Amino acid sequence: MTCDDVRVALSARLDGEDPQASPAALDAHTGSCPDCRSWLASAEQVTRLTRLRPVRVPDLTASVLAAVAAERATARAAAAATVRARRQLLRVAVAVAAVAQLAVALPVLVGGFGVGADAHTGREMASFDVALAVGFALAAWRPERARAFLPVALVLALCLAATSALDIANSTTALVHEAGHLAAVVQAGLLWALGRAGGEPNRPLGLADRPVHRRAWPA
Repeated sequence: MTCDDVRVALSARLDGEDPQASPAALDAHTGSCPDCRSWLASAEQVTRLTRLRPVRVPDLTASVLAAVAAERATARAAAAATVRARRQLLRVAVAVAAVAQLAVALPVLVGGFGVGADAHTGREMASFDVALAVGFALAAWRPERARAFLPVALVLALCLAATSALDIANSTTALVHEAGHLAAVVQAGLLWALGRAGGEPNRPLGLADRPVHRRAWPA
């Protein structure tokens, strides 16, 4: 078997074809022939280079960043919708409290209904209740201004709670007579919640909410 025959057989074997020669004979020839052994090494290297072709990997950076931005935008939209729904519910609750307080105070202020022996004091208290009701109505209409009215409502609730507790402790009044003051505490709580909800949509973005910016490095 000549060197040309051996090289043809070796080439066929490298290509996965039938070399038409025994592997032992081919290996024996390449072991004893330096030229064929060098040729086989070169042929094997060429075969590896042709089979190991470079694969171009697509750049998915832009699509990944776009998906992350879309996910964050969806999360922010859902959070904003939740805040709006909660704020709307609180606005309705504060408005109902304002209407209820007006319904109780206006008859006393205008018609004197429910006024006891001291009509003047009753009308003064009714005037104060009407002013509070108007404040609650304004807070329900403009929730972003609820915080400005909150100190008044909180001080009123605290003072009523403190004086009621003191009067009950001194037996100058009964608990059932002071139960109505709980409404002031509830109103202050609603106003506090509305003030917080009214300020949430304008809060600064946190680190997790900030958009991702890529720095363009010079080539």
